[in-house]
Amino acid sequence: AMDATIDQDEFEALKQKIKNMLISPTDKSFQKLSLIDAVQRLGVAYHFEREIEDELEKLSPDEYDGNDVHSVALRFRLLRQQGYRISCDIFGGFKDDRGKFKVSLINDVTGMLNLYEAAHLRIRGEDILDEALAFTTSHLESMVTQVSPQLSDEILHALNRPIRRGLPRLEAVYYIDLYSRDDSKDKAILLKFAKLDFCMLQVIHRKELSIITE
Repeated sequence: AMDATIDQDEFEALKQKIKNMLISPTDKSFQKLSLIDAVQRLGVAYHFEREIEDELEKLSPDEYDGNDVHSVALRFRLLRQQGYRISCDIFGGFKDDRGKFKVSLINDVTGMLNLYEAAHLRIRGEDILDEALAFTTSHLESMVTQVSPQLSDEILHALNRPIRRGLPRLEAVYYIDLYSRDDSKDKAILLKFAKLDFCMLQVIHRKELSIITE
């Protein structure tokens, strides 16, 4: 349940904080990608469209510092869903000598989840992403009983409703609940803002409904 009461000043202050987090320079592009991902999952990206666009533009392929599947897949998905042309060849490095995805990837559950989500943005003829989807789906399905309850919940949610197919408001409710169990400081700011935003939208919807039903 969203029990946040709406304080407009607090809302604006949090919004400014998140804006600053998005535009602050960092040499760790993965942190920036994770922040953009969280903002989008929590359903509040519409407040920061320009900042997100600017930051993703900076993360151009030639200066990327990530080589783990988690960050490579996250970057691929964020750029492609924003409309950037980005080649799926970047996933070639995660294959073994026989042309199969490396078994060692299975140890990185978050990486597997990100590769799974990235594969949903495949276009016709991208065989490596078809393979990535089959590889991650089968291994994630078998992981469900072997990981923590929270991670298991996250895997099941992704398997049933990948980001590409999710309804933004429903996804926001799910991720507000999920991030409530995460005690990082950045997440706390995002969470508070997302709850306030959600409540404000509820109020607007109620007003609109009362006008319609009068």
